[in-house]
Amino acid sequence: MATIELTKETFTETVESHDMVLIDFWASWCGPCRQFAPVYEKVSERHEDVVFAKVDTEAEQELAAAFQITSIPTLAIIRDNVMVFSQPGALPEHVLEDLVAQARALDMEEIRRDIAAQEEQPS
Repeated sequence: MATIELTKETFTETVESHDMVLIDFWASWCGPCRQFAPVYEKVSERHEDVVFAKVDTEAEQELAAAFQITSIPTLAIIRDNVMVFSQPGALPEHVLEDLVAQARALDMEEIRRDIAAQEEQPS
């Protein structure tokens, strides 16, 4: 699957209707973003069951703020409506492939139990 542009308007539907969504937060003026783009596109073509989305942080400032993006490129992975990864920096192809594999292997029931336990703890 080729990468898709993600906007504030399409975000909820995209995340809720797919098991796994990778999001590349980028900007046209960002050199590392431009270097990472072909790697991201190439890996997306190997994983047709995963949505590879891109968010232009200049055009979608509200969405970038919601994810607290302070450095670009930043990659986020959402699996079953839970953000399981977020990290700034351009990644080499083999590292991105490994991240996709790790995200696929996560036990989401265990992650939900951990989240629920953290939410029950007093602040």
